[in-house]
Amino acid sequence: MKQIFLFCLVIALGSCKEKEIYRFEVKEGDGILNAFPVALELYDFKNGLEGEYMIFDHGEPISSQWDGEGKKIWFLHHPDTKSSYSLEKVEKKRIPGPNLLASKAKRSLQLSMEGNPLVQYRYEMMYPPEGIDSLYKKSGFIHPLRTPKGDTLTRIQPPDHYHHYGLWGPWTHTQVDGERVDFWNLGEGMGTVLFKEFKETSSGNVLTSFTATQEHIDLKTVNAPQVALNENLKVQLWNLDRPDRYMLDYTTSFTSPLESGMLFEAYRYGGGIGLRFNERWHKDNCSVLTSEGKDRLTADGSNARWCIVSGTSLDGQGTHGIVFLSHPKNRMHPEPMRIWPVDANGGRGDMFFEFCPIRHEEWKIEPDKTYELNYRMVVFDGELTAKEAEAYWQAFAEPPQVQIRKE
Repeated sequence: MKQIFLFCLVIALGSCKEKEIYRFEVKEGDGILNAFPVALELYDFKNGLEGEYMIFDHGEPISSQWDGEGKKIWFLHHPDTKSSYSLEKVEKKRIPGPNLLASKAKRSLQLSMEGNPLVQYRYEMMYPPEGIDSLYKKSGFIHPLRTPKGDTLTRIQPPDHYHHYGLWGPWTHTQVDGERVDFWNLGEGMGTVLFKEFKETSSGNVLTSFTATQEHIDLKTVNAPQVALNENLKVQLWNLDRPDRYMLDYTTSFTSPLESGMLFEAYRYGGGIGLRFNERWHKDNCSVLTSEGKDRLTADGSNARWCIVSGTSLDGQGTHGIVFLSHPKNRMHPEPMRIWPVDANGGRGDMFFEFCPIRHEEWKIEPDKTYELNYRMVVFDGELTAKEAEAYWQAFAEPPQVQIRKE
């Protein structure tokens, strides 16, 4: 597939001093099927842009959103429109909004679209059911994660694995100063991962997001627990302008403050991005398809650029699911996966998925060095084809190149 190129042809119309207009267009390569967000970079405007600006498509205003630093404007491009855009200075913005909101409710931060809460990040402590060891308490995880029509895909505290918390990514077999510490299996009391604070939240007409600081806490130290890893988790929910899909970016960056750093041992679970799916799915009503053509029976332990996990919807009348995308810059990309076999859970075959960058090789984490892993998910109702999954991955792996030529 050819790389996508975004050519921004900027023409300052000097004859119309009272109105500033800059024209640009999007030109695509072959094989692009899906709408995707595009960033109009503003760093080449020497004089800056003062006042209110909007993006127009053939004279009609479209949804756009400035980033937090005012360096770029995000908008959604539809490949089938062959649009010619303009950036225009306006006296007053004409688009109502924002319609994508980050707001606190029920001890969680909710990311909502058109009033529908789709992603919920739990920042206060969640305690286990009565009678279960309090070691299983947890904060800093995503649940529920819902499809566009409102079906819940995630599950927390299942009786077979009380330490499973929706969408999350603790490290499992690690070494801290030569001692084994497990941040995943909470019942062993070795470690945990907890929310600390929010660094930012944002709302808008194209995306809503948050960045949370999480601490990976070593509980085995003699005097007091110590922070073994500091993590910034950035989650962005993108509007794809269709009722049956949305896009979710999950970026984790982390550093160890320990003098000797840490070692992530090679193991089939740990880090990356893991999701325990809802209790409705089992071996007979959910499926897997990877970029390498692997299915539920053959995908576990293999590597992939993307993986579609889908199953029967709540009403039993259709399907829904998630396509998980691994970024090419991630460690061990195409990335190893952990996918539960069909005989898991006493033969029920419940569904668990994880991109696991340490599945086959250990990873030495040097002190005070920042590491990053980037994932994208497209959450859908209905069907999502392998061809569409590949197109989503291509847009993720090779984002549009922005070239501005002034005339």
